[in-house]
Order: sequence, then structure tokens, then C-alpha cells
Amino acid sequence: MSLITGVSDFFGLDLGTTAIRLVQLRGSGPARQLIKYAHTPLDSNIAVSDSNADQQKVVQVLKDLLNQAKVTTHNVAVGIPSQKVFTTVVDIDRLSPSELAKTIRFQADSLIPTPLAESKIDWAVIGDSPKDKTKVEVLLTSVSNDFVEKRLDMLESIGLNVIAFEPDNLALARALVAPATATPQMVVDVGFKTTDLVVTMNDAPRLTRSIPTGTEAVIRSAMQNLNIEQKQAEQFVYKFGLSKDKLEGQVYKAIINTVDLLVTEIEKSIKFFQTRYPENKLERIIVTGGASTLPEFPSYIANKFGISVEIGNAWRNTNFPADRQSELMTISNSFGVAVGLAERQE
Repeated sequence: MSLITGVSDFFGLDLGTTAIRLVQLRGSGPARQLIKYAHTPLDSNIAVSDSNADQQKVVQVLKDLLNQAKVTTHNVAVGIPSQKVFTTVVDIDRLSPSELAKTIRFQADSLIPTPLAESKIDWAVIGDSPKDKTKVEVLLTSVSNDFVEKRLDMLESIGLNVIAFEPDNLALARALVAPATATPQMVVDVGFKTTDLVVTMNDAPRLTRSIPTGTEAVIRSAMQNLNIEQKQAEQFVYKFGLSKDKLEGQVYKAIINTVDLLVTEIEKSIKFFQTRYPENKLERIIVTGGASTLPEFPSYIANKFGISVEIGNAWRNTNFPADRQSELMTISNSFGVAVGLAERQE
């Protein structure tokens, strides 16, 4: 949702559940120059809280990060958590742009979960409908006014100028999928509380979902089934993951049911996509976030679905000094949203 267009100097801001991250790029074309990147941890209880006191704490953490990063612009493109956004692909009759806008507003009322009067909606035509040649496919997104206005007030209170809001999963796909990829690719980002799925084809998202299972649920399973404290559970999960031959497979057994809940949702999404686009076979799954740091998880889903799986590289479309390579690759799995926001073409 662009609020201001034509701004070329801005940074991407990801207000995550466990950290705040920002990225500033410069230039145009397929690969842009990395100017700034910074991140700072955030208490997940504060991040998801609606209370004013907690929101003020988030503001303070953000102010400190901006000062530390010495960001040179006040213009910012901001991510919206996928669970706060409703996104769908709908088929609509081929119409003139003005007629299309009217039809979408008319139909949106029955499609979006919140009342139209209380929502900001955005849409883009992404191609011909695979089901009906007289129709076009439209990507429709909606978010509650209340959420956007609160976030806008918060950011403006510290002197930032918000030029755009964008769902996290759309930013993620922009960063992780190579531009102009015609074959379908699925991005799986396992976050702390939720997992984002997005399937893209020809630079447009065709399916997006937010699943309420993340690494927190996996760690909780390890705590309960192994009867251990959280800190130790985190260490075990990130060290042994789905390895069946480590610790006699105890960690695997403790977490596999929770992991399989997630895998089942991935499977449903693949089936949904293939039913709508039978001519276009899903070719690759790109994993990031917890999906790329949980040992053996990438190979587990590759074997499950017989699809090639790769670890996402958030910096694939950016240029940076060679001496930063190892540091940037270490944090790549958590920077997809911030990089994707910074790569927006206004």
C-alpha cells in the first residue's frame, strides 16, 4: 500500500516479533548497493502487545537502533505482519481500470474478513485467470485501518515518513526469489510465532498464507516431551533438529509431531496451488527463518514432497563489500523482509 510514490531514497523496516531490522539500498536495476543494515533484539511479549506502555518500549528500541545505524533518510517502507493482513487471489471480469476498481470495491466486501469501512484495501492485476479466459487474476490485500493508523502514529512520532506499508510475505518473496522467474517457487519462512508461505510465479504472488505455528511451538514441544527448561530446549532444537541419529533421535521424536503440523499445511498449500494451476508445476521450495536453521528440516521437506529445496539468500539482489560476506550470510535467514522492503520500486 503505497502512501507516497516517486521516493527513491528510503529504507526497509521489519518490526519483527523477536527483533527489529532495517536495510537501506541505493541504485536501481537488478542488483543494488547495500548502504546500511542493522538489527536489535526485541522481547517477543512486548512486540505483540497492544498496550501503550509496551508500544513505547518498542519505540525506544527503534529510536536507539536508528541512532546507532545513522540512517541518512527519514523515508521508510514498513512491513505488516502477515497474520494482520488478509491476502487472496480472485478472478474478475476484464474491465477498464476505472470499472475494475469499482467492481473490486463492490466484491471486496464479501471477500475480506473485516468491514470495508474499517479496512485499507489494495489490489493489483497479476495476469490472466487460469480458470476462465474472460477474466483476470487480481491480488487483493486488506488490513484494518486501526492497525495501520497505530503503526503510522508510532513511526511518525519519532520523525519517520512512511512511504509504504507492505505485507511481510510479499517483501520476503521479492528478496528471495530471482526476478522474472516464470516457474512457480514457494517461500517458507518459519518465524517465532507464525510461518509465512508464499508461492510466486512471474514475479507475482499466487498464494499466500500465515500459519500459527513457528519455532516457539517446536521449542515448547521439546520442553514438554523431554521435560527440560526452555534454554536447553532451544539449544537442543537448533543443534539436533530432525537428526534421527543424534541423542538417539530423542529431539526428533519430541518435536516431529509439531513439525508435521507445519508440513501438513505446506502440503495443503501445494495441493491448492496445483489444483488452480495444473499446468504449472511447483519447482522449488526456498526456506528461510527457522526453516533454514532447524537441522535436517530442508532435507525432510525435500524428501516429503520430492521437490528441490534451497536455503534462501536475502542478499541475492544486492552488492556489498567482500569482507562483509560471512557476516551477511550468517544473518541472511532473518533479513528477508527488511531487504525485500528496501528493494521496492516506487
